Amino acid sequence: MTDTTARPGPPRAVATPCVKVCIVDPVSSLCLGCFRTLPEIGGWSRFSDEERARLMTELPGRRGQIRPEKLAIFASASPPRP
Repeated sequence: MTDTTARPGPPRAVATPCVKVCIVDPVSSLCLGCFRTLPEIGGWSRFSDEERARLMTELPGRRGQIRPEKLAIFASASPPRP
């Protein structure tokens, strides 16, 4: 008899906007590295692919919610963004 049960494989990689800069701005409540909120960061691995994709499209627009001088501290560490 052939065993047709699915064998669990290695966990699937989850796309993330994390850039390993984990500093949350107290004014906007957004991470200065990825522009997510703490609840979004904490729940990221539990979100569906669709929820993560939707949030990924929102993140660039959130940059404007953070005062530019707070983001300037990372200017020397990364290339300028358009």
